[in-house]
Amino acid sequence: MAADDLTIVLADDQDLVRAGFRVILESEPGFRVVGEAPDGAAAVDAVVALRPDVVCLDVQMPGVDGLEAARRIAALPDPPAVLVLTTFDDDGALFAALEAGASGFLLKNASPERLIDAVRTVAAGDALLDPDVTRRVISRATATTAAAAHAPDPVRTPATGTGSDPATNTGAAAIAAVGLTERETEVLRLLARGLSNAEIARTLYVGEATVKTHVSNVLQKTGVRDRIQAVVWAFERGITASS
Repeated sequence: MAADDLTIVLADDQDLVRAGFRVILESEPGFRVVGEAPDGAAAVDAVVALRPDVVCLDVQMPGVDGLEAARRIAALPDPPAVLVLTTFDDDGALFAALEAGASGFLLKNASPERLIDAVRTVAAGDALLDPDVTRRVISRATATTAAAAHAPDPVRTPATGTGSDPATNTGAAAIAAVGLTERETEVLRLLARGLSNAEIARTLYVGEATVKTHVSNVLQKTGVRDRIQAVVWAFERGITASS
């Protein structure tokens, strides 16, 4: 065991799933699974006792589920990165886990290589969404924003309304309130589309280091800790790629 090994706790109510993940992760040099848990409560206890770098959480577990476990883990001093591994049956659970503090999401049918990359990514302090998950997040959030924008206003009547888009107004107000520049707003909208830093750099014809600076500024000004939370922040305020 090396002192700089990346340490991992696995939480899933299925023994075979945990065993399979352990085999995959420990096949990677420098990865070490230091604990397992069959439910969320045990996962929190394992994190407190073992202080891993990453905890991999299933969403649906008996007793304390993965969502509540993620909330409790995020509230700990110096918490580990939380990677949620899910079959993605429930969009609501996904959004709840995002808000609970998950650092990344990966579908359980992902390849072993993808799982290894995901653990390495969140351990490095970066956020990760499986591409399929990203598309579902964007689709649901965009639909929610559109529904809110077209819902009747119980206070304002057609005669007194401004005719402007409420979601657009909310988004513009939020952008102004935190002081995002035009370029930072562009970067935020591209983040909301699920683009990586490299993809954003190509889209905006700038260097990747410049994009990293803009992303850091967005995180600082919006008061969120990573790009996933920035996407949630944007969607909650009606800021999408087309807003």
